[in-house]
Amino acid sequence: MHDTNLDAVERPYDGCGKCLLGVRRLSRMKAATSSPERQREDILAVAASVGAHIIGWADDWEVSGATDPMTRPRLGPWLRDEQGPYDGLVAAAVDRLGRNVVDCLNTGYKMRDENKLLVTYGHDGPWDLNDPADENRFTIEAWGAQMELRAIQRRNRSTTVKMRAAGRPKGKPSYGFRHVRLVAGGKVDHVELHLHAAEVIREVARRVLADPVNVTPSSEAARLNRAKELAPVDHLAVMYGRPARGRPWYPATIRAILESEAALGYLMHQHKPVVGADGNLIRLCEGLWDRATHEALKRALSARNMPTRRTNQPYLLTGVALCGQCHNRLYTQTSADAPPRYVCTARNKGWPSAHNCQPAPLVRSQLLDTWVESWFLEKFGAGEIFETVYDSGNGVAERIAELQASRTRLRADREAGIYDGEEDAQWFRERYGDLGRELASLAREPSRPPGMVQRPTGETIADRWEKALDVQARKEMLLDFDVRVTLYPAAAPVRWVPGIMHGPERDPVGHPYSFGSALAA
Repeated sequence: MHDTNLDAVERPYDGCGKCLLGVRRLSRMKAATSSPERQREDILAVAASVGAHIIGWADDWEVSGATDPMTRPRLGPWLRDEQGPYDGLVAAAVDRLGRNVVDCLNTGYKMRDENKLLVTYGHDGPWDLNDPADENRFTIEAWGAQMELRAIQRRNRSTTVKMRAAGRPKGKPSYGFRHVRLVAGGKVDHVELHLHAAEVIREVARRVLADPVNVTPSSEAARLNRAKELAPVDHLAVMYGRPARGRPWYPATIRAILESEAALGYLMHQHKPVVGADGNLIRLCEGLWDRATHEALKRALSARNMPTRRTNQPYLLTGVALCGQCHNRLYTQTSADAPPRYVCTARNKGWPSAHNCQPAPLVRSQLLDTWVESWFLEKFGAGEIFETVYDSGNGVAERIAELQASRTRLRADREAGIYDGEEDAQWFRERYGDLGRELASLAREPSRPPGMVQRPTGETIADRWEKALDVQARKEMLLDFDVRVTLYPAAAPVRWVPGIMHGPERDPVGHPYSFGSALAA
């Protein structure tokens, strides 16, 4: 069968009645796997054997066999008739269609009811599900695939329970961490911080803690996307030798990372830290930050602390420039035959406040940006930058809270009758006593509570402006100073007026400007 010239089997749709879609699937893609090539060869060979040709490929890599074919990223749109005409499916085996009897039969019956072909390698000719013998054989192969899936799931559950009981990680590392294996492909020896990813998410935490009103998960997602930082899913793929797909950061992803206790270095199960045999939470390695910082982030990300959302458009003065006629904000206007311009569109939109806004002010974006940049650097450029620092304290209060929580769990288990046995009762008394002595020792130590402090950076505003990676970073500096620019029509005596939103300069001459943020070591 493989002696057929397979180069001629792939060609565009021509309406011959045997224009088939090649279906390939693999649960896990590894650098050493040859399954995609083997599936391709089998599909091309079996398509040639029935006189068909391949018009395209529905390649679902990293997709479980338990996934319904209708919802698979590549195959699903074809089955939902969203990708164009085709005359049937061809796969290397029935289990490449799926590992669920119901899903396989639904896909097979869909092909039958629509008079389309269903071909798999190892079966002579297309499947005929109107024939009881063929239908039974197809069902048996689908059932075998489902039994294999159930066996895999059972082994995975058993391994997960054993790994969790032993205090060892299983599965994918959380963002900011990496699994270290002493032998390639071997078991995880230990967990450690991923230096680059840890610094990326720590910088997000620094910015959120320094200014939780203006720095939000949305603005941070936009900033990381502009900086071309790999999103967690792409970062994980690259760590394991797979190519990045250019997927973006999402605000929900950032919020989940910042609020999860996995950032503290704990072993997690179902989004909760695992409690060890000694009654304490199992820690795999040092965390991205400590408990005090974790609680501060949760407070900073609460909905009531984020009433506004900054614009993320790549223009310097969006959200900064106002109309001198009607005092509404200016918008950026772009066209194919003219450079971008700041213009007031309120009157055209029929806003009552802009009834007399005529003529509407308009100016080239680059021109107004240059004016404002010169004014800003002349006025504030020499000012020294002080970082807003979140000092997590010495952690005594947080450690006491954790020990008290552990002791409360032990006491509740004791009251529930879990430690009624003689040996268990003795272990309970020893562990409860250890916790009590540790609490007493901590109570004697001085406690330094967490809080926000400031420290000099040695940078000036002009230095930070020059180092800014993009327009959005510079716009954030303008918004941090509450800069507003009022633009008037070209015929007005004054073209533009810069100023500070809340009256005169908020910082008197000589006072250091608070800007940026950092976590204290």
